[in-house]
Amino acid sequence: MPAPPPPPVSTRPAPKHVSHAASPNDYRKDGARHLYERNGHRIYKGKLPPLLHAVGVLQVEVDDIGDIKQVSWMRAPSHAPDVMREIERTVRAAAPFPAPVRMGRVTYTEVWLWDKSGNFQLDTLTEGQRSK
Repeated sequence: MPAPPPPPVSTRPAPKHVSHAASPNDYRKDGARHLYERNGHRIYKGKLPPLLHAVGVLQVEVDDIGDIKQVSWMRAPSHAPDVMREIERTVRAAAPFPAPVRMGRVTYTEVWLWDKSGNFQLDTLTEGQRSK
């Protein structure tokens, strides 16, 4: 009797970085750290000023190997379309994100705090704001 055929081999690359987060809220921390690692030169150092140029709330869908499937605005800083484009570009350029191995895929939400200098902090890792 012939041997059974081998199982199919996936043509998708194995993820380089993984997240063991069990919920979207837990994954949010891994996503924020990942973005900070990729954009260290653009992170606002210290407490943010009392008035920010833009604040946006972005939802990011990450598949099982860390690719970005979709980004959608929950609260867009529509007064600053250049900031909206740059946030979306920054997220896509940071892919692949850590693969959400426990969840398979994840959709998480992040608040972007954007200074007029073009530097930013993410609410998940913010150092806060200075008072007036």
